[in-house]
Amino acid sequence: MSGLKLFHTTKSGVAEVAPRLADVEADVQRIVEANMETMLGVTFLASEYVIDCVDGGRIDSLGVDENGAPVIVEYKRGTDAGVINQGLYYMAWLNAHRRAFDSLVRDRLGVPAAAQVLWRAPRLICVAGDFTRYDAHAVREHHRSIDLVRYQYFGNDLIGLETVASVTGRPGASRRACRRTGVLPAPAKSTGAMPELAEAVDEVLLDLGEGVTRVQRKQYAAYQRLRNFACVIPPQQTKVLVYLKADPEGVDLVPGFTRDVKRVGHHGTGDLEVQLRTERDLERALDLFRLSYAAA
Repeated sequence: MSGLKLFHTTKSGVAEVAPRLADVEADVQRIVEANMETMLGVTFLASEYVIDCVDGGRIDSLGVDENGAPVIVEYKRGTDAGVINQGLYYMAWLNAHRRAFDSLVRDRLGVPAAAQVLWRAPRLICVAGDFTRYDAHAVREHHRSIDLVRYQYFGNDLIGLETVASVTGRPGASRRACRRTGVLPAPAKSTGAMPELAEAVDEVLLDLGEGVTRVQRKQYAAYQRLRNFACVIPPQQTKVLVYLKADPEGVDLVPGFTRDVKRVGHHGTGDLEVQLRTERDLERALDLFRLSYAAA
């Protein structure tokens, strides 16, 4: 179990709130499906989705994430050594039946959303009471986008989610993961100040902490833990734009540097726009990057 300890403050001191598992697996599935966008950054599509193959089966939850990637969510009440293999079995089925998923997205979210499905990076999210060290090792060997998420109930009205391991498949692999495996391709030569600044932003975001991955879309690069915490637009002539999940109302906005874009259309996700023109701006933005990372 997690080493996190939660305490309730009282007039006489503090009282520990002991963590517990759900009474049944369906309780976890029910609360996550009802709040999937908030909890996982995934738009819910279907529950108990029946797959049409020889061995049959039901996918616990299907969704699409903030970047358009198909998502399978599997739940286990406690620790279950088979959850990863079960999820990979469903992912193989999904990759072989892309039209069925595209049709589901079209029916639930409309034609534009179906046209934006990112098949280069389908994801498996396993939500369970706990995982073993062998589970964390296994996800790194499969070369698929897999997140292991531990849940815990505290008292009657609190639930916590903790990412135990997060790995991105080959197409969107993080630069840090590529360094470890020695498969990072040589970077392209920069041809100006803004491309160089964009490379520096990429390094900083990937190095914010463990489990950071990058997903490349045509219009932006998304940096995520379980959810996006930053989106970087391809460098413009005089600036690099970064969109963060930080709440603009909690930030002292500086004209020409930070902007509230809650009601402004833009590529990627995030309500706080950060405009970077120099390395000094990047240094000024570090606390905002960390704030958004912590909230993801």
